[in-house]
Amino acid sequence: MQASNVSFPDRVQPAGNYSWVEKRLLPLIFRSVGPAPVRVVLGNGTGVSPPNVAPRFTMWIRDLPTLAELLIDPETGFGDAWTEGRIQVTGDLTAFLEAVYASMAEATKGPGWYSRLLSKWTDVQQANTLEGSRENIHVHYNLGNDFYRLWLDSELVYTCAYFPSASATLEEAQTAKMDHVCRKLRLQPGETVAEAGCGWGALALHMARNYGVRVKAFNISREQILYARQRAQEEDLNDRVEFIEDDYRNLSGTFDAFVSVGMLEHVGRENYGEVGAVIHRTIGDRGRGLLHFIGRSEEGQFSRWIRKRIFPGAYVPSLRQALQILEPYGYFVQDVENLRPHYAKTLEHWLDRFEKSSAKVSAMYDAEFERAWRLYLAGSIAGFRAGTLQLFQVVFSGPKSGALPWTRADLYDKRRENRAWTPATS
Repeated sequence: MQASNVSFPDRVQPAGNYSWVEKRLLPLIFRSVGPAPVRVVLGNGTGVSPPNVAPRFTMWIRDLPTLAELLIDPETGFGDAWTEGRIQVTGDLTAFLEAVYASMAEATKGPGWYSRLLSKWTDVQQANTLEGSRENIHVHYNLGNDFYRLWLDSELVYTCAYFPSASATLEEAQTAKMDHVCRKLRLQPGETVAEAGCGWGALALHMARNYGVRVKAFNISREQILYARQRAQEEDLNDRVEFIEDDYRNLSGTFDAFVSVGMLEHVGRENYGEVGAVIHRTIGDRGRGLLHFIGRSEEGQFSRWIRKRIFPGAYVPSLRQALQILEPYGYFVQDVENLRPHYAKTLEHWLDRFEKSSAKVSAMYDAEFERAWRLYLAGSIAGFRAGTLQLFQVVFSGPKSGALPWTRADLYDKRRENRAWTPATS
């Protein structure tokens, strides 16, 4: 994974004697990030690193205004400055970010008041109302299918893959993920499935093609829906899959199963009650469902830089917060699996393909856009490696859903018969 390749033609020591800056101001960076193994340099200065820590990376800061941004709001300041070429990192960017995240996890100091205030203002600006959600999704997903084709798999699956072996290709792992989801839902031919947030349609088509179910899939990204409909037409699956350009909150009808893969992150915590109501409206007390989402081990502020540059309106919940969606309706949580290392590996594949296409990305947009997305992908890998991000799959069912499998064996061996058991009655 390539490091920053931007040089500073004007990377010189600022006029005047700024040795006091290195002695007094540069060390303040480590109050926010902890004792990260990084040497921080302003201009062409000698730089500083934490006491008794051998630096593995060097972070060059071009000028005093950039340093001020880092001290006031470290995460957003770094993201903007790196994207704009005002910060350069010597060494592997992903490894650098992983080391910083691990160090920050040990630091006791949380986000400063300025960062917390701006985060709340961002929440207000990017609220996931019916209109706001459409705008937020447009910013991220309507960048053009050609852009995503450069670095996603051939099915355009933009969610965590499942690697049955370390040597599996990205394409194999995404197919394995879709099978993993379908087997967890115990789909049977002739059943009906509601999918909230269907991306480019790969999972809906996979369920219909390989498991004999009928699917209604909702999405508010026009480009994705048009692409999904075209694929359904080409595969002669229009009679079994309906792609609907609408908000998940307008989902109606009665279904055997509900599935959401990679959508909960876009809902916003304030709308979790509506998510639960939609699920209960569609599968009632007899259905079953699966939520697949990026999460956290504990509640916390989600990256404001990512919300600003990449994912407007995003929120990453703790597992407890996500389960509160199901609690009001008495749903049974049947299985919780954390695929954190699988998402790190998925992102490694994405970043590798992205970097091989970096010139094309820059030509499509510009150099800043390419650097922002490279930082987003590298930072996400670091987040999953360091454990600041998790990937949860939660399987649940209604209190009247009936027979359940006795073991998990059928999830991992397609050849096994799905023998169900019925709870004993008293």
